[in-house]
Amino acid sequence: MAQARTSRRYLKAFVSGFFVAVPVTVTALDRLAYVARVEGASMQPSLNPDGSDSDVVLLNRWSVRNSQVQRGDIVSVVSPRNPRQKIIKRVIGLEGDFIRTLGYKNRYVKVPDGHFWIEGDHHGHSLDSNSFGPVSVGLMHGRASHIIWPPHRWQRIDPSLPPNRGPLEMGEDDD
Repeated sequence: MAQARTSRRYLKAFVSGFFVAVPVTVTALDRLAYVARVEGASMQPSLNPDGSDSDVVLLNRWSVRNSQVQRGDIVSVVSPRNPRQKIIKRVIGLEGDFIRTLGYKNRYVKVPDGHFWIEGDHHGHSLDSNSFGPVSVGLMHGRASHIIWPPHRWQRIDPSLPPNRGPLEMGEDDD
């Protein structure tokens, strides 16, 4: 009889702990960070460099909520073309920057307030701002901070811009 009471007490403690832990965990993941698998070739060679394994990245949601995103960061956004899809791209320009595009309808674009310019690292295989223009910051979900899978690729992701990409300096034109 005493063993049955002890078992019930442990079960009750586990269930009550479970019902506290699950909402706390869900809230933390929603507010702080989550993981995402990167598929496709658009971010090669930075992500999925050999094309056989999909990288899994840690997406920091806190930095996005606090507008701590800079040029060169890799971010997850809701696709402007398909709201049910999230895409991962690199931030090339922030609001107010002048960007030389790679095939957009205008050769040069000034990124409007509340928007940013994103591109995949593998330009020939990427649907990005060169296809749909500047992206609203409200579509941003997270900033990739680390590659966490596969194990041989574990590393922090530091902001970096590809060569010859980024905002134009005033008076710069390579034509």
